Amino acid sequence: MSKLNKIGYVGMVLFLVVLTIQACQNKLPNQEKSTQGFVFLERLSDYGFFSGALAELHPKVHLIPYTLSSTLFTDYAIKDRFIVLPKGQKMKFVNSEELDFPDSTIIIKNFSYRNAVDKKIMIETRLLVKDPADHAWKVMNYLWSDDQKDAVKHIRGATVPIVLKDDAGKLQRTNYLVPNTNDCKRCHNKDGKLLPIGPKPRNLNVSIPGESQNQLVKLARARQIGGLPDLSEVEALPNWLDKANFSLDQRARAYLDINCAHCHREGGDAYNTGLFLEYTQRDTTRLGYYKSPVSAGAGAGGLNYDLIPGHAEQSILHYRMKSTEPGVAMPELARTLVHKEAVALIRQWINQLK
Repeated sequence: MSKLNKIGYVGMVLFLVVLTIQACQNKLPNQEKSTQGFVFLERLSDYGFFSGALAELHPKVHLIPYTLSSTLFTDYAIKDRFIVLPKGQKMKFVNSEELDFPDSTIIIKNFSYRNAVDKKIMIETRLLVKDPADHAWKVMNYLWSDDQKDAVKHIRGATVPIVLKDDAGKLQRTNYLVPNTNDCKRCHNKDGKLLPIGPKPRNLNVSIPGESQNQLVKLARARQIGGLPDLSEVEALPNWLDKANFSLDQRARAYLDINCAHCHREGGDAYNTGLFLEYTQRDTTRLGYYKSPVSAGAGAGGLNYDLIPGHAEQSILHYRMKSTEPGVAMPELARTLVHKEAVALIRQWINQLK
């Protein structure tokens, strides 16, 4: 090989080495992220979501607080909700039922209660994370310490004895049930995939308490949600507590939607029951009218139909809502107390049906 050719050969080798180094520098971090996946930290404080005393939940600037038009009942628990988006990315509007969240999104849901002296006591925090490794949602619970200084990763579930004030200001004593991660997967399951329940466009289509601006519009203006159409094209789930602006039928159906329809829907955990309770459901048979239960067993209480219009006391739906007995109570997870206000609402709704 001539001296000139050797120089050219060496130059080519050096050029290839530089390209290889650059390729590693540019691609390796993303490759590591996609193969390693998200790792849940041991303590809630490790994430740095909040500033100051952790139990006061002062969100740092990158957290997005949000509220829902109607909420799931969990033993009169107080809930604080936040979304963390990866830097420079946004949620995308798909339809009234679905948002497309970017990989590495974290949804935070804190559960607390008011004790006898009206002090807010934290119980648990749940994280729902969209893992960049496989684009699938993963869940983890964090159980708060008695001194309220931090919450620790807790997979197995727990029973926490508490005395709380309900919505009427009356004291209730119960053993609050912190679900295990498999319980979470049951409620969040749709077609075998884990999905968020609360933050859907129709549930977010409401003004935040104390603000006049619509929540979806606020998110769009902050460039945190993209592709939002005119609000007239987005469905809105009614607030089941709002008697002034919504009818009895709207409020009852909204309550059943947010409390029951995540399981009682196509692809949900209770799909095989044939009872579908989404707000948009219009098929009365699917809604339970004169429909015999498929597999309720003792949970039916000797009653024959899921719902008999005009007769709440003869309807399995009403019977199971007013029970706390395991195997009878519905929803079967996330509560140990009877939601008295909701039972009264559903009783009134069924009794006026024709």
